[in-house]
Amino acid sequence: MTREPAIRQIAALPYRKSGPALDAPFEVMLITSRGTGRWVLPKGNLSRSLSDHAAAEREANEEAGVVGAICPVPIGNYTYRKQLSSGASLLTKVAVFPLAVTGLLDDWKEADQRTRQWFNLAQAASLVDEEDLRHLIQSFSTTSASESSPYAATGGAKTVLKEGFKMFQWFQSLLPRQADFFEKFEAHAQLLAAGSDALARLLQGENMADHIREIREREDEADAITRDVLQTVRRTFLTPFDRGAITSLITAMDDAIDQMKKTASAIDLYDVREFEPEMRDMAAIIVDASRLLGEALPLLRSINANAHRLHELTERLVRMEDKADAIHDRGLKRLYQEVGPTNPVLFLIRRELYSHLEKVVDRFEDVANEIDGLVIDHA
Repeated sequence: MTREPAIRQIAALPYRKSGPALDAPFEVMLITSRGTGRWVLPKGNLSRSLSDHAAAEREANEEAGVVGAICPVPIGNYTYRKQLSSGASLLTKVAVFPLAVTGLLDDWKEADQRTRQWFNLAQAASLVDEEDLRHLIQSFSTTSASESSPYAATGGAKTVLKEGFKMFQWFQSLLPRQADFFEKFEAHAQLLAAGSDALARLLQGENMADHIREIREREDEADAITRDVLQTVRRTFLTPFDRGAITSLITAMDDAIDQMKKTASAIDLYDVREFEPEMRDMAAIIVDASRLLGEALPLLRSINANAHRLHELTERLVRMEDKADAIHDRGLKRLYQEVGPTNPVLFLIRRELYSHLEKVVDRFEDVANEIDGLVIDHA
């Protein structure tokens, strides 16, 4: 007998930084279910008229009263048993889409039916019933970079290092550290995340001058870190990686935020006030890419112990770039069909914006490739 596929649903994972600091930890929003009062994510059924992530965004708006940038690429799935009115309890598979919250509504469709509340990741994971969902929430944070990483070997299964690499570590420990390149990488990644958030808010079309200014300021701050790294690497005797690898990584990161600034400048130059859904989807991918990069960079401190997780993160970044390419092509085609023959100037302006957004995502893939190269060389 052929087994029936599980019922499919979609959910949003609303998240934000817990404070104004660039390195503030994430917190996520849970809501209560209408029937049992359990803590759950905003979720619902698939829509015939909306894409999966757009349907999840609608559920978050109606059930939790949040607005923001929802990434078209899910972070994973979880399963639970859905109780039907017939009495049957059927297996249901839920795809979870991360939603970077930029605003809260004072009044929303189900405000009188549910409670919403922000929790830190550990609290949220402990409150949900589904084991798969608990793991998804736990893995959403920026992983602590240490030898006690969950991806490091423990107990009797310790990582076996080559004798030459052990000798290098011993020699390295005898020399004073002249520069903390990891700290600089992580600081730059935090600015990338801040710039990405500002870009997503910019494409929502409100308070645009403020968001354009923030992107430019963040790019200036990132440039300062890049210059510091390039100057420091030349005068440092011992570096954690090959000097060429350090300069390539920080340059790729800087190219990403430079491209964000070019995007904002084009929007300012052409005075664009409205944006296609596909543009907002690409911006949401950029936000989630910056979140993943924020997790990956601290893991470089213990690259051997964290090689597996680093590969998972870079692989996901590459998949997101593929998704962004598909969204770019679809949006550009629809734009040409709607305005190309009748308003070629508008089409050319919008095409340029699509191109800038695509290049931002491409730069994140470049960073992923640089990190992959470090894993191959050093893990």
